[in-house]
Amino acid sequence: MSASDLVARLESPLPATLPQGRGTAVFVYGTCFHRRRAIAELALRVGDREHSPGAWRMPRPDLFHGRDPAGDPDGRCFRSGFWGTLPVPAQHGAEVELAVVARFADGAEQVAPLGRIALEPPPPAGVRGGGLIAVCMATFEPDMALLRTQVASLRAQTDRRWTCVVSDDCSAPERFAAIAALVGDDPRFSLSRSGQRLGFYRNFERALSLAPREAELVALCDQDDRWYPEKLLVLRRALGGAAMAYSDQRLVDAGGRVLRDTLWRGRTNNHTDIVSLLVANSVTGAAALFRRDVVELALPFPETPGLPFHDHWLGLVALAAGDVAYVDRPLYDYVQHRGAFFGAVTHAAPEPGPRRRAGLLRGGRAAYFRGYLPRVVLAEALLVRCAERIAPRKRRALLRFAAAERSPLACAWLAARPLRALAGRNETLGSESELVRGIAWRCLAGVLARGARRPGRRPLDASMPGVLDFQQRRLRRWRADV
Repeated sequence: MSASDLVARLESPLPATLPQGRGTAVFVYGTCFHRRRAIAELALRVGDREHSPGAWRMPRPDLFHGRDPAGDPDGRCFRSGFWGTLPVPAQHGAEVELAVVARFADGAEQVAPLGRIALEPPPPAGVRGGGLIAVCMATFEPDMALLRTQVASLRAQTDRRWTCVVSDDCSAPERFAAIAALVGDDPRFSLSRSGQRLGFYRNFERALSLAPREAELVALCDQDDRWYPEKLLVLRRALGGAAMAYSDQRLVDAGGRVLRDTLWRGRTNNHTDIVSLLVANSVTGAAALFRRDVVELALPFPETPGLPFHDHWLGLVALAAGDVAYVDRPLYDYVQHRGAFFGAVTHAAPEPGPRRRAGLLRGGRAAYFRGYLPRVVLAEALLVRCAERIAPRKRRALLRFAAAERSPLACAWLAARPLRALAGRNETLGSESELVRGIAWRCLAGVLARGARRPGRRPLDASMPGVLDFQQRRLRRWRADV
């Protein structure tokens, strides 16, 4: 039995590197089948530890595009889909290897590599003191009028103990030159241009990695807002013993007209319930100030199958590692304009994809892959990254959330959470029900997959849907209500 007969392909990205001594959770999604034999058991190996996949033998009709399914009579290739969320514990050495292990009925097994994650020494810690704040700004093709306003509002801060690192996401040369001219020779600013387009999630990760090691506190800064002069000072005072402090914000248009005098009209703010924060983020990055150890726990940002947001991840890390404080008044103007990313997402149509099933399965595949599973990855990453600091109550809540696709009791708990709105707790706007729809699809998928190749059965599609096929509809309407 040749090892080349075991065909395995990983379709989800792995982190390129991971600091030594720091763990994470990795989502793996791909296909695996044996050319000549039926696989009796599949396992996913991380280093020397094995984990059961979240699902395997799942139908992948997309693999048969332009091919004759009759050439796969027993469905080995057709039913080759697998996925799972794997904890990667803190390790030392040069790299950690991920592999798939196929076992057969006669006790034989074969191993196929899925990829490697390089382990690098962590950056040296700087000598911290003086309460320096590192303001991390991410830019990409900014509207220069709005950026000038933002930079001026930063320079006008009454708290003078700050420095600003600007990570530009490969803007056009002329726009980058305009940014450089704007910050000029001000020694408080450091400007760096990425060599390739990263996207806002990875660009903020890059900005955080550029923060000076001596900075004790970190703040995030968008390219198109306007900070009030007391913003950094008020947040510093509000931080106290918490890991993070954040404020309300006023929503305005590009001309300064007030659209909403508070972000929280129609939705309750939340900075204490970790499951509510996991389901529906309430921490806006530009509103936050956090301690340096939050950055050290958060980097590198995890890869998820959904649409990731840097502030969602940082808020979760801060709440998992400690407390989060809130300032109940706006400390900056959050500018809404056509070029803003959130506006594009709010009004975007779902990506074209395979024809959707009607009835109970409608939207469930996207809700599972792009809604529920990304949050499982974040929950598992928190449990690994913050293992020594997370409170038992928060740990239990994250474990219960991650178990909802396997445990009827955990799923019932998640499905019942929207009822909290009857007591005024509407911070998620009932978004749990959308995630439960995804879990229901997963349960039905497991049942239908077993008969997917029978004559007359319509094949179930377990391929990855478009990243914008899932959007939390109630939260989307709330954001658009300005």
